[in-house]
Amino acid sequence: MVFPLWDDNSDRTTVPVVNYALIAINILVFVFLQQFGTNERFTYAFSTVPEEIWTGHDVVTRDRVVPTVTGQSVLVPGLQPTPFTVYISLITSMFMHGGLAHIFGNMLFLWIFGDNIEDRMGHVKYLIFYLICGILASLAHVFTSVMFSTNPSSLLIPSLGASGAISGVLGAYIVLHPHRRVTVLLFRFFTDVPAYVAIGIWFAFQLVSGLGVFGGGSQQGGVAYAAHVGGFVAGIVLVKFFTIGRNPVDG
Repeated sequence: MVFPLWDDNSDRTTVPVVNYALIAINILVFVFLQQFGTNERFTYAFSTVPEEIWTGHDVVTRDRVVPTVTGQSVLVPGLQPTPFTVYISLITSMFMHGGLAHIFGNMLFLWIFGDNIEDRMGHVKYLIFYLICGILASLAHVFTSVMFSTNPSSLLIPSLGASGAISGVLGAYIVLHPHRRVTVLLFRFFTDVPAYVAIGIWFAFQLVSGLGVFGGGSQQGGVAYAAHVGGFVAGIVLVKFFTIGRNPVDG
């Protein structure tokens, strides 16, 4: 598996203040509002729930006691009321994460690839692009959940994370900087590869894993692959519009 570590920023001409702000907001939400993932009631109030987005109605469920493999039981909070409108969760969910590994991986990818996209688009356009990709990614997850799930209860599984929006950033990156060198960890070795290789392998994994949605659900192992694919495609489609009037793409 290819794990990106950093890329070539030698031609970047602006300070990526929006990218830094997005990373900071994600970390602050995870630490102070989600309390490192322990504040499940907050998380279940602001995550995207496919059933809620599809119907437009807020769903509140009871807490339940779930047995563990050790024989003990744990209390799992039910879905919580979402303030204002359920559709706000399409935005709030992209600033929350399920654990330390989840937020670390997402923020690393955003740190590596987001600054170059902000440099090309400009600060305001980049922010709008990021949010639109995140929303479209969540909608892709909702759509595949509704269309292909064979278990109605799966529509009540909340999803969260910046992965969909960051997938859009990766889609933009592979269009704008396909040949830029990216340092990666490849089978325990450090090496430089073109961006289209690093991101291409990542997308191939998402696509293959995401094909499982046709077998009964849009999540496998807690990962919403449909959101990753949807965000990536959105990034590829939208990047040219958001870079109108800017510098030409890399060769």
